[in-house]
Amino acid sequence: MKNWTGVALCVGLFAGCTSSEDRIFFDGQFYTAKLRKVERQLDQFVVTVKPVSKSLDGAREAGRYEAVVHCVNLFGSSDIIWAAGPDAPEDQLNIEKDTLTLQGRCPNAK
Repeated sequence: MKNWTGVALCVGLFAGCTSSEDRIFFDGQFYTAKLRKVERQLDQFVVTVKPVSKSLDGAREAGRYEAVVHCVNLFGSSDIIWAAGPDAPEDQLNIEKDTLTLQGRCPNAK
């Protein structure tokens, strides 16, 4: 019985995390944005955002948001040094299969 209670609690918490009220919209759209560390370095990251076809401006801002949250949570600063950032000209952005990829690092890492 304890196992089922735990499973039910986890499912309830997971469902709460994905509620539509908690979603953040950019340019009126919701994007799936994921950040991953590069080679186990907490300060270096890659952000992927999709679908870009909804709005390029929205996808740029969704990616920026994920990066800022990462740097603020881990290093206490929203500063980012972009290797491939959201402010690059459109023809220089890495967009493949409706997914925008951004790369950067948090400069306050020690």
